[in-house]
Amino acid sequence: MSKTLVKAPFKADHVGSFLRTEPIKKAREAYSNGEIDKESLKAIEDQEVEKLVQKQIEVGLQSITDGEFRRSYWHLDFLAGLEGVELFETEYVSKFKGVNPKNNAIKVVNKVDFHSHYMLEHFMFLKDAVEKYGDGSQVAKFSIPSPNMLFTRIQGDEFYNGNREQFYHDTVATYQKVIKAFYDAGCCYLQLDDTSWIDFVSEERIQVVEEKLGMNVQDIIAMRVRCLNDVVSEKPDDMIITMHICRGNFRSTYITSGGYNHISDAIFAQLKVDGLFLEYDDDRSGDLEPLKSFKRDDQTVVLGLITSKFPELEDADHIKAKIKEASQYIPLENLSLSPQCGFSSTEEGNILTEEEQWNKIRHVIEIADSVWGNN
Repeated sequence: MSKTLVKAPFKADHVGSFLRTEPIKKAREAYSNGEIDKESLKAIEDQEVEKLVQKQIEVGLQSITDGEFRRSYWHLDFLAGLEGVELFETEYVSKFKGVNPKNNAIKVVNKVDFHSHYMLEHFMFLKDAVEKYGDGSQVAKFSIPSPNMLFTRIQGDEFYNGNREQFYHDTVATYQKVIKAFYDAGCCYLQLDDTSWIDFVSEERIQVVEEKLGMNVQDIIAMRVRCLNDVVSEKPDDMIITMHICRGNFRSTYITSGGYNHISDAIFAQLKVDGLFLEYDDDRSGDLEPLKSFKRDDQTVVLGLITSKFPELEDADHIKAKIKEASQYIPLENLSLSPQCGFSSTEEGNILTEEEQWNKIRHVIEIADSVWGNN
């Protein structure tokens, strides 16, 4: 199956999720309370996704997502839809700064595999909506969690009993099937969201992960690079696959701070994805010097210099200056601009209004047009 080659990431792009609208919130609550059935919920979700598609096109975006309107979590919903993986409630709580999300997690209860997934229907609905309301210059973009979010963030002991190599093999094979299925459904722009890299942003976190896995940090990093590279090794040439890295995004808070110094060679010189979406909205992300490890002239680095966590608009001249600084390490044509993360990685959303959210997106587009011209 051949498709028109997409020139993505775009100069003004975004990570994926948007604040849930009031109809979505009310419908999901009603469904949770048993007041409406699944079909009624889907009908409302369909209507709101179509409205979201139209809004993204209206403000000038070219990469169009469904805002993850049908999800509770950016990652758990997808992972729990894979064969052998289950969602459950746990006493463990992620340590965000000042707030805690719901106590949900995933566990492996059988061989990890893929034959189909309900989110394929979500993508196909999105693609149809983009074709219906767009002018042909927009592309349906879909985001799913990276394979590292399965392989490295859960133990898998209930089925694999510590057999890391078999778990790795099954994870890679599963994701290769996932990528093929999305491609066959018409997806030419897929994003892998991966927060596992926060394990390497500080010496303290490195020590914890080394002790947990009983491995040297460089071997752990190499394993995660290998996992991603193995997964994308069979992707079609006319499919764009990017990776997004952040340090947590829940109710405008985060998990940790630290730069890309420990992983710069790994992500810029070794990863074989087509683009990297990097969190760079404040000092938590470190400086731009790690960009010097960039090696590939066919890869795009998307600078997440605009925050999705707060409503205030960044000074445009400051953002342009940061892009210029980044161009000392990476050619300007290989750079793009986006918010540092989505606006609603979980259904609760960040602390800003829908209008403030759209102001942020317009800000990204206006700055990108000023720097690169109207691409």
